Amino acid sequence: MAAAENAAGKRSVGRPRRVEPEKIVATARRVIEDEGIGALSMRRVAREIGVTPMALYHHVRDKDELLMLTLSGIAEGFPRPGLPEEPRARILAVAVHMHSTLDKIPWVVEILALGDLTDKAALWMVDEIIGAAMACGLSETGAVRAYRTIWHYIYGDLVFRSAQAKRNTEQPDRRRHFPELLTDDDAVALPHLTAVAGRWIEMTESYDITEQLDAVIEGLLTRRA
Repeated sequence: MAAAENAAGKRSVGRPRRVEPEKIVATARRVIEDEGIGALSMRRVAREIGVTPMALYHHVRDKDELLMLTLSGIAEGFPRPGLPEEPRARILAVAVHMHSTLDKIPWVVEILALGDLTDKAALWMVDEIIGAAMACGLSETGAVRAYRTIWHYIYGDLVFRSAQAKRNTEQPDRRRHFPELLTDDDAVALPHLTAVAGRWIEMTESYDITEQLDAVIEGLLTRRA
């Protein structure tokens, strides 16, 4: 009898603690939002939840799967907008929606930068852009490449905006080295920059993302021939 009780006790020691998937996802998201993707690890999440890393591996295979879980369902929180029928206008509407959505969740942009991790519920945007691009006359390859160009533009703009916002928050009184470093002495070597230096901030702060995306799309479709 005692031997049986000891055996049962030994089995219970090795049994992994049950962890709710929602708790894993919420913890991972909080770490990424607060500290960035570099701070996320299986060990860190396990410690935050209060289990061993081995126990966490019973629920999540690796860090990539953990990142996929953090992305899952995010897009469903942003309803699809009404889209125009005309394909060129449709590309622009989807691209603007993609930008405005990701601008609200910058931590997602950091994960998407890894290239092959995404929220399946968000792929309708990719599909719409490719389909509309083909309707405008691009080949399948051309449409995929056009989407990639649009995505690279959106991603680059979001990363730049996020970095600027963070720096302005952390250093509100910092000196602007550019364009302040330009002087009249630079007019010969840098004539165009020197000419607009005094209006640079005004010009860039009035930058309209929809207008610029429209120009990118126009260029991509104009070259289809």
